Amino acid sequence: MSSVIDIAVVGATGTVGTALVEILEERGFPVGQLHLLASAASAGKSVSFRERNLRVGNVEAFDFGRVRLVFFAAGEAVTRQYASQARAAGCALIDLSGGLPLRQAPRVVAEINPHVLQGLEAPWQLSSPASPAVAMVLALAPLRPLVQWRHLGVTACLPVSSLGRAGVAELARQTTELLNGRPLEPRLFDRQIAFNLLGRVGETDAAGHARLERRLVEELRQVLEVPELKVAVTCVMAPVFFGDSLSLAVQASQAIDLPAVQAALQQAPGLELIEPDDCPTVIGDAVGQDVAYVGRVRTGVDDACELNLWITSDNVRKGSALNAVQLAELLIKQGL
Repeated sequence: MSSVIDIAVVGATGTVGTALVEILEERGFPVGQLHLLASAASAGKSVSFRERNLRVGNVEAFDFGRVRLVFFAAGEAVTRQYASQARAAGCALIDLSGGLPLRQAPRVVAEINPHVLQGLEAPWQLSSPASPAVAMVLALAPLRPLVQWRHLGVTACLPVSSLGRAGVAELARQTTELLNGRPLEPRLFDRQIAFNLLGRVGETDAAGHARLERRLVEELRQVLEVPELKVAVTCVMAPVFFGDSLSLAVQASQAIDLPAVQAALQQAPGLELIEPDDCPTVIGDAVGQDVAYVGRVRTGVDDACELNLWITSDNVRKGSALNAVQLAELLIKQGL
Protein backbone atom coordinates (compact mmCIF):
# COMPACT_ATOMS: atom_id res chain seq x y z
CA MET A 1 0.00 0.00 0.00
CA SER A 2 1.33 3.42 -0.90
CA SER A 3 1.89 5.93 1.90
CA VAL A 4 -0.48 8.49 0.41
CA ILE A 5 -4.05 8.25 -0.85
CA ASP A 6 -5.60 10.05 -3.80
CA ILE A 7 -8.91 11.55 -2.73
CA ALA A 8 -11.91 13.29 -4.26
CA VAL A 9 -14.25 15.63 -2.38
CA VAL A 10 -17.63 16.11 -4.04
CA GLY A 11 -19.26 19.33 -2.87
CA ALA A 12 -15.90 20.96 -2.18
CA THR A 13 -17.22 24.54 -2.36
CA GLY A 14 -19.98 24.02 0.20
CA THR A 15 -19.74 24.73 3.92
CA VAL A 16 -19.07 21.10 4.85
CA GLY A 17 -16.80 20.41 1.88
CA THR A 18 -14.62 23.40 2.66
CA ALA A 19 -14.37 22.39 6.31
CA LEU A 20 -13.51 18.84 5.29
CA VAL A 21 -10.57 20.03 3.19
CA GLU A 22 -9.36 22.18 6.10
CA ILE A 23 -9.49 19.24 8.51
CA LEU A 24 -7.65 16.95 6.10
CA GLU A 25 -4.83 19.48 6.22
CA GLU A 26 -5.01 20.11 9.97
CA ARG A 27 -4.83 16.42 10.85
CA GLY A 28 -2.03 15.66 8.40
CA PHE A 29 -4.12 13.15 6.50
CA PRO A 30 -1.93 11.29 3.96
CA VAL A 31 -3.39 12.92 0.87
CA GLY A 32 -1.66 12.32 -2.45
CA GLN A 33 -3.66 13.99 -5.20
CA LEU A 34 -6.70 15.91 -3.93
CA HIS A 35 -9.47 16.35 -6.49
CA LEU A 36 -12.02 18.99 -5.56
CA LEU A 37 -15.35 18.55 -7.34
CA ALA A 38 -18.64 20.39 -7.54
CA SER A 39 -21.46 21.13 -9.94
CA ALA A 40 -20.89 22.95 -13.21
CA ALA A 41 -22.02 26.18 -11.52
CA SER A 42 -19.16 26.00 -9.00
CA ALA A 43 -16.48 24.44 -11.21
CA GLY A 44 -13.54 26.76 -11.75
CA LYS A 45 -13.52 28.16 -8.22
CA SER A 46 -10.49 27.53 -6.03
CA VAL A 47 -10.04 26.13 -2.52
CA SER A 48 -6.86 26.46 -0.45
CA PHE A 49 -5.01 23.29 0.58
CA ARG A 50 -1.44 23.08 1.87
CA GLU A 51 -0.58 26.61 0.76
CA ARG A 52 -1.89 26.00 -2.74
CA ASN A 53 -5.08 27.08 -4.42
CA LEU A 54 -6.67 24.02 -6.01
CA ARG A 55 -9.12 24.54 -8.85
CA VAL A 56 -12.51 22.89 -8.46
CA GLY A 57 -13.51 20.51 -11.25
CA ASN A 58 -16.87 19.47 -12.61
CA VAL A 59 -18.08 16.24 -11.00
CA GLU A 60 -19.96 15.31 -14.18
CA ALA A 61 -16.71 14.83 -16.07
CA PHE A 62 -14.68 13.15 -13.32
CA ASP A 63 -13.25 9.63 -13.60
CA PHE A 64 -13.52 8.08 -10.12
CA GLY A 65 -10.91 5.52 -11.14
CA ARG A 66 -8.32 8.23 -10.41
CA VAL A 67 -8.87 8.04 -6.62
CA ARG A 68 -9.12 5.47 -3.83
CA LEU A 69 -11.47 7.43 -1.57
CA VAL A 70 -14.28 9.85 -2.26
CA PHE A 71 -16.17 12.05 0.21
CA PHE A 72 -19.70 13.03 -0.81
CA ALA A 73 -20.41 16.36 0.88
CA ALA A 74 -23.15 17.58 -1.45
CA GLY A 75 -26.88 16.75 -1.36
CA GLU A 76 -28.62 13.38 -1.35
CA ALA A 77 -29.40 13.52 -5.07
CA VAL A 78 -25.73 14.02 -5.93
CA THR A 79 -24.70 11.05 -3.82
CA ARG A 80 -27.32 8.81 -5.38
CA GLN A 81 -26.28 9.92 -8.87
CA TYR A 82 -22.55 9.27 -8.52
CA ALA A 83 -22.13 6.67 -5.75
CA SER A 84 -22.54 3.75 -8.14
CA GLN A 85 -19.81 5.19 -10.39
CA ALA A 86 -17.44 5.47 -7.44
CA ARG A 87 -18.17 1.93 -6.32
CA ALA A 88 -17.73 0.55 -9.84
CA ALA A 89 -14.32 2.22 -9.93
CA GLY A 90 -13.35 0.46 -6.68
CA CYS A 91 -13.39 3.62 -4.55
CA ALA A 92 -14.07 3.66 -0.85
CA LEU A 93 -16.90 6.08 -0.17
CA ILE A 94 -17.88 8.22 2.81
CA ASP A 95 -21.24 9.95 2.43
CA LEU A 96 -22.38 12.91 4.51
CA SER A 97 -25.77 13.43 2.86
CA GLY A 98 -27.79 10.46 4.07
CA GLY A 99 -28.48 9.62 0.45
CA LEU A 100 -27.64 5.90 0.70
CA PRO A 101 -29.66 3.21 2.52
CA LEU A 102 -28.46 2.08 5.95
CA ARG A 103 -27.82 -1.45 4.72
CA GLN A 104 -25.62 -0.17 1.89
CA ALA A 105 -23.65 2.46 3.81
CA PRO A 106 -23.97 2.00 7.59
CA ARG A 107 -23.86 5.08 9.79
CA VAL A 108 -20.71 5.30 11.88
CA VAL A 109 -19.53 7.75 14.54
CA ALA A 110 -15.81 7.33 15.07
CA GLU A 111 -15.90 7.43 18.88
CA ILE A 112 -18.98 5.20 19.23
CA ASN A 113 -19.28 2.29 16.78
CA PRO A 114 -16.04 1.87 14.79
CA HIS A 115 -16.44 -1.91 15.18
CA VAL A 116 -18.98 -1.77 12.35
CA LEU A 117 -16.07 -1.61 9.91
CA GLN A 118 -14.95 -5.10 10.92
CA GLY A 119 -17.95 -6.62 9.14
CA LEU A 120 -17.49 -4.74 5.87
CA GLU A 121 -15.51 -5.52 2.75
CA ALA A 122 -13.77 -3.29 0.23
CA PRO A 123 -14.69 -1.08 -1.46
CA TRP A 124 -16.01 0.29 1.81
CA GLN A 125 -19.13 2.43 1.87
CA LEU A 126 -19.86 4.39 5.05
CA SER A 127 -22.13 7.24 6.01
CA SER A 128 -21.48 9.94 8.56
CA PRO A 129 -24.82 10.54 10.33
CA ALA A 130 -26.61 13.87 10.32
CA SER A 131 -24.86 16.31 12.65
CA PRO A 132 -27.59 16.30 15.37
CA ALA A 133 -27.37 12.49 15.50
CA VAL A 134 -23.60 12.64 15.94
CA ALA A 135 -23.96 15.04 18.89
CA MET A 136 -26.69 12.98 20.54
CA VAL A 137 -24.96 9.60 20.32
CA LEU A 138 -21.79 11.08 21.82
CA ALA A 139 -23.86 11.85 24.92
CA LEU A 140 -26.10 8.77 24.88
CA ALA A 141 -23.67 5.94 24.12
CA PRO A 142 -21.66 6.36 27.36
CA LEU A 143 -24.90 5.91 29.31
CA ARG A 144 -25.76 2.48 27.90
CA PRO A 145 -24.40 0.58 30.94
CA LEU A 146 -26.33 2.88 33.29
CA VAL A 147 -29.67 3.60 31.64
CA GLN A 148 -32.17 1.24 30.07
CA TRP A 149 -33.90 3.51 27.59
CA ARG A 150 -37.63 3.37 27.01
CA HIS A 151 -38.09 6.55 24.99
CA LEU A 152 -36.11 9.52 23.66
CA GLY A 153 -37.66 12.91 23.04
CA VAL A 154 -35.60 15.38 21.02
CA THR A 155 -36.08 19.00 20.06
CA ALA A 156 -33.32 19.90 17.63
CA CYS A 157 -32.76 23.62 17.06
CA LEU A 158 -30.78 23.73 13.83
CA PRO A 159 -28.76 26.57 12.29
CA VAL A 160 -29.34 27.89 8.79
CA SER A 161 -25.97 26.47 7.74
CA SER A 162 -27.65 23.06 7.83
CA LEU A 163 -28.95 24.18 4.42
CA GLY A 164 -25.48 25.16 3.26
CA ARG A 165 -24.19 28.52 2.09
CA ALA A 166 -27.62 29.46 0.79
CA GLY A 167 -29.05 29.29 4.31
CA VAL A 168 -26.28 31.48 5.71
CA ALA A 169 -26.74 34.03 2.94
CA GLU A 170 -30.50 34.14 3.42
CA LEU A 171 -30.32 34.79 7.17
CA ALA A 172 -27.71 37.50 6.61
CA ARG A 173 -29.82 39.13 3.91
CA GLN A 174 -33.02 39.04 5.94
CA THR A 175 -31.28 40.43 9.03
CA THR A 176 -29.82 43.30 7.02
CA GLU A 177 -33.17 44.13 5.44
CA LEU A 178 -34.98 44.21 8.78
CA LEU A 179 -32.32 46.19 10.64
CA ASN A 180 -32.40 48.80 7.88
CA GLY A 181 -36.18 49.08 7.95
CA ARG A 182 -36.67 47.67 4.47
CA PRO A 183 -39.53 45.34 3.48
CA LEU A 184 -38.63 41.67 3.68
CA GLU A 185 -39.23 39.13 0.93
CA PRO A 186 -38.40 35.55 2.04
CA ARG A 187 -36.61 33.50 -0.62
CA LEU A 188 -35.00 30.29 0.58
CA PHE A 189 -37.53 29.85 3.39
CA ASP A 190 -41.28 30.20 3.00
CA ARG A 191 -41.37 32.93 5.64
CA GLN A 192 -39.13 35.13 7.78
CA ILE A 193 -36.30 33.30 9.54
CA ALA A 194 -34.45 36.33 10.94
CA PHE A 195 -35.48 36.88 14.60
CA ASN A 196 -37.88 33.95 14.26
CA LEU A 197 -38.17 30.19 14.79
CA LEU A 198 -39.58 27.84 12.19
CA GLY A 199 -41.19 24.70 13.62
CA ARG A 200 -40.48 22.65 10.53
CA VAL A 201 -37.29 21.90 8.59
CA GLY A 202 -38.11 20.76 5.08
CA GLU A 203 -41.26 19.28 3.64
CA THR A 204 -43.27 16.82 5.68
CA ASP A 205 -44.80 13.49 4.68
CA ALA A 206 -48.40 12.37 5.01
CA ALA A 207 -47.84 11.63 8.72
CA GLY A 208 -46.40 15.11 9.33
CA HIS A 209 -42.75 14.08 9.73
CA ALA A 210 -39.90 15.80 7.90
CA ARG A 211 -37.26 13.78 6.05
CA LEU A 212 -34.56 14.85 8.51
CA GLU A 213 -36.68 13.85 11.50
CA ARG A 214 -37.11 10.33 10.14
CA ARG A 215 -33.42 10.18 9.28
CA LEU A 216 -32.45 11.06 12.85
CA VAL A 217 -34.67 8.31 14.25
CA GLU A 218 -33.10 5.71 11.95
CA GLU A 219 -29.55 6.84 12.65
CA LEU A 220 -29.95 6.94 16.42
CA ARG A 221 -31.30 3.40 16.39
CA GLN A 222 -28.50 2.09 14.21
CA VAL A 223 -25.52 3.80 15.83
CA LEU A 224 -26.75 3.03 19.35
CA GLU A 225 -27.66 -0.52 18.22
CA VAL A 226 -31.14 -0.35 19.73
CA PRO A 227 -33.45 -1.03 16.74
CA GLU A 228 -36.60 -1.01 18.85
CA LEU A 229 -35.85 2.34 20.52
CA LYS A 230 -38.81 4.74 20.59
CA VAL A 231 -37.76 8.21 19.45
CA ALA A 232 -39.75 11.40 18.97
CA VAL A 233 -37.98 14.18 17.05
CA THR A 234 -38.96 17.74 16.26
CA CYS A 235 -36.54 19.79 14.15
CA VAL A 236 -36.72 23.57 14.45
CA MET A 237 -34.95 26.05 12.20
CA ALA A 238 -33.33 28.72 14.38
CA PRO A 239 -32.01 32.16 13.34
CA VAL A 240 -28.43 31.03 14.07
CA PHE A 241 -25.66 30.75 11.50
CA PHE A 242 -23.74 27.76 12.90
CA GLY A 243 -24.17 25.17 15.65
CA ASP A 244 -26.79 22.60 16.67
CA SER A 245 -28.60 23.03 20.00
CA LEU A 246 -30.45 19.97 21.24
CA SER A 247 -32.86 19.42 24.11
CA LEU A 248 -32.90 15.71 24.90
CA ALA A 249 -35.28 13.95 27.29
CA VAL A 250 -34.55 10.31 28.11
CA GLN A 251 -37.24 8.14 29.68
CA ALA A 252 -35.67 5.16 31.44
CA SER A 253 -37.13 2.04 33.01
CA GLN A 254 -35.38 2.69 36.33
CA ALA A 255 -34.46 5.65 38.53
CA ILE A 256 -31.56 7.69 37.16
CA ASP A 257 -28.28 7.53 39.11
CA LEU A 258 -27.33 11.14 38.43
CA PRO A 259 -23.78 11.06 39.87
CA ALA A 260 -22.99 7.95 37.78
CA VAL A 261 -24.42 9.63 34.67
CA GLN A 262 -22.32 12.73 35.24
CA ALA A 263 -19.19 10.63 35.78
CA ALA A 264 -19.80 8.74 32.53
CA LEU A 265 -20.33 11.94 30.56
CA GLN A 266 -17.18 13.43 32.09
CA GLN A 267 -15.09 10.57 30.69
CA ALA A 268 -16.83 10.21 27.31
CA PRO A 269 -14.66 10.69 24.19
CA GLY A 270 -15.61 13.56 21.89
CA LEU A 271 -17.70 15.19 24.60
CA GLU A 272 -17.18 17.87 27.24
CA LEU A 273 -19.41 18.13 30.29
CA ILE A 274 -20.17 21.67 31.43
CA GLU A 275 -20.35 22.44 35.14
CA PRO A 276 -23.84 22.09 36.69
CA ASP A 277 -24.25 25.83 37.24
CA ASP A 278 -23.44 26.65 33.60
CA CYS A 279 -25.01 25.95 30.21
CA PRO A 280 -23.17 25.41 26.90
CA THR A 281 -24.02 27.52 23.88
CA VAL A 282 -22.99 27.32 20.26
CA ILE A 283 -21.42 30.78 20.39
CA GLY A 284 -18.51 30.82 22.79
CA ASP A 285 -18.44 27.06 23.32
CA ALA A 286 -19.21 24.72 20.44
CA VAL A 287 -18.49 26.52 17.17
CA GLY A 288 -15.00 25.79 15.92
CA GLN A 289 -14.41 22.98 18.41
CA ASP A 290 -13.72 19.28 17.93
CA VAL A 291 -16.00 18.14 20.76
CA ALA A 292 -19.70 18.41 21.52
CA TYR A 293 -20.80 20.01 24.78
CA VAL A 294 -23.40 18.73 27.23
CA GLY A 295 -24.90 20.53 30.20
CA ARG A 296 -28.06 21.00 32.28
CA VAL A 297 -27.87 17.32 33.23
CA ARG A 298 -30.81 16.70 35.53
CA THR A 299 -33.62 14.32 36.36
CA GLY A 300 -37.28 15.13 35.78
CA VAL A 301 -39.13 17.61 37.97
CA ASP A 302 -41.26 14.83 39.44
CA ASP A 303 -39.98 11.71 37.64
CA ALA A 304 -36.80 10.03 38.87
CA CYS A 305 -36.76 7.89 35.71
CA GLU A 306 -36.39 10.90 33.42
CA LEU A 307 -33.04 12.36 32.38
CA ASN A 308 -32.75 15.74 30.66
CA LEU A 309 -29.71 16.97 28.73
CA TRP A 310 -28.78 20.08 26.73
CA ILE A 311 -26.24 19.49 23.95
CA THR A 312 -24.48 21.90 21.62
CA SER A 313 -22.16 21.09 18.74
CA ASP A 314 -20.61 22.67 15.66
CA ASN A 315 -22.78 21.17 12.94
CA VAL A 316 -20.29 21.79 10.14
CA ARG A 317 -17.04 20.88 11.88
CA LYS A 318 -17.71 18.35 14.67
CA GLY A 319 -21.00 16.97 13.42
CA SER A 320 -20.02 16.56 9.77
CA ALA A 321 -16.52 17.17 8.43
CA LEU A 322 -14.47 15.95 11.39
CA ASN A 323 -16.38 12.70 11.78
CA ALA A 324 -16.02 12.01 8.05
CA VAL A 325 -12.23 12.48 8.23
CA GLN A 326 -12.06 10.29 11.34
CA LEU A 327 -13.91 7.57 9.41
CA ALA A 328 -11.31 7.86 6.65
CA GLU A 329 -8.58 7.43 9.26
CA LEU A 330 -10.32 4.26 10.44
CA LEU A 331 -10.40 2.99 6.84
CA ILE A 332 -6.65 3.45 6.61
CA LYS A 333 -6.31 1.08 9.57
CA GLN A 334 -8.55 -1.36 7.66
CA GLY A 335 -6.16 -1.33 4.74
CA LEU A 336 -7.42 1.46 2.49
